[in-house]
Amino acid sequence: MLSYRHSFHAGNHADVLKHLTEVAILDYLLQKDKPLCYHDTHAGAGLYSLQSSQAQKTAEYTEGIGKLWHYQPQSPLLGKYLDVVKQLNPDGELNFYPGSPKIAAMLLRAGDQLQATELHPSDFPLLQSQFLQRRLTRIENIDAFAGIKAMLPPLVKRGLVLIDPPYELKTEYQDLIKGLQEAYKRFPQATYAIWYPVIERHSIEQFIAAIVATGIKNQLRIEFNLHADSPGHGMTGSGMLVINPPYTLAQSLAPALSEVQQQLGNPASHYQIMQLVGE
Repeated sequence: MLSYRHSFHAGNHADVLKHLTEVAILDYLLQKDKPLCYHDTHAGAGLYSLQSSQAQKTAEYTEGIGKLWHYQPQSPLLGKYLDVVKQLNPDGELNFYPGSPKIAAMLLRAGDQLQATELHPSDFPLLQSQFLQRRLTRIENIDAFAGIKAMLPPLVKRGLVLIDPPYELKTEYQDLIKGLQEAYKRFPQATYAIWYPVIERHSIEQFIAAIVATGIKNQLRIEFNLHADSPGHGMTGSGMLVINPPYTLAQSLAPALSEVQQQLGNPASHYQIMQLVGE
């Protein structure tokens, strides 16, 4: 436990999908004047140096944000996502990549709440240091699902809850489902974005089926696979299961993922956007 460090994987193809989805949801929520709450269950360090020994050891970012860095997108959503990353690299060199809470902080307004939990003893102080000057922010060094009980529902009635465990242990899949049900019971108005890795197809389909079986309404599945399914290939792709998605989400993601596929992909790469449970 607690061996996972996102610094080895920052900016990879899974981050591209996760953060495109995050930007799309927040962009929609921010169109209304009413304040919102962003809650991140596995927040990581917040900001990552792509020149660090960890990032350079795996070089996963070269198959993700690295291939998009000099690309001129046609999709407005892909453009907004790349603009966020470029704000952190004003000299034009790709040196830093933001984690999910950093992206949220860059997009949120002064009156919006930001909540994040991170259990790793090394990542937590790095995360905390990113938000020392931000009001309406709560960063806790506690377990993600303890954080759900302690911090949800927020005072405001709108928001995004991002759930992206490392899935180091098989029990994390069941823990996520229990945590999701608890969070939804407390904060049913929120949009929930659940990240998952595609490693072994049968197992992930069972996991998705179990979330569908909770009876929670309005579930949208978004998945991008860089490689064809292969049990011996490691993570071939990843997905986002979004509950209470903005009605514009599928429409805005489709052209963005089409461009991502062209820039990142190979002949076997593919994506899907599918409504699993209706409203």
